Amino acid sequence: MPGGSPIEDTVALDGDGHVIAEARHRAAGFLTRVQTEHGIPVSARAVDLTQLVVSELVTNARKYAPGPVLMELRIAGDLVEIMVWDSEPVLPVARAADAGRVGQHGLEIVMAVAQSYEVHREPVGKRITARIALPDDITGRRPQ
Repeated sequence: MPGGSPIEDTVALDGDGHVIAEARHRAAGFLTRVQTEHGIPVSARAVDLTQLVVSELVTNARKYAPGPVLMELRIAGDLVEIMVWDSEPVLPVARAADAGRVGQHGLEIVMAVAQSYEVHREPVGKRITARIALPDDITGRRPQ
C-alpha cells in the first residue's frame, strides 16, 4: 500500500483435510480485517468468491502435489490476490468443457470467477495466482 506496509497474510498449510477449511477461514478473516482495520470496502460477494477460489486451489494443491502448501493473500488496489504455492512442477491445465464429467472442475471454476488467473513455475514447484475484485460487481470482472 502506498506510504505503508503491504496488507498481506501468509500461511503454510500442512496436514490432513482440515487445511482446506483452515484456508477458507483464514481468507475470510483476512478480508474482515482488511475492511475493519484498513477501511477498504469488501463486498460479501468478494468474501464468498475468495473462499471458493481458496478452497479450489488448496484442494488441488493438496490432492496433486506432495508436501506442504503455502497460501498468501494480498491486497492490490481494489483486488485481493490469492497465491497458492505447491511443490508439484507440472502446471495445471483446464480441461475441455464436459457437462457429463463428475469432478475436476476446480480450475474451470477459478478461471470463471477470478478477475485474472496466472500460473508460474518456481525454482521448486509452481505458484498459482487468482485475483478477485473487492467491490461488489455483477460479473465479478472489471469493465473493459
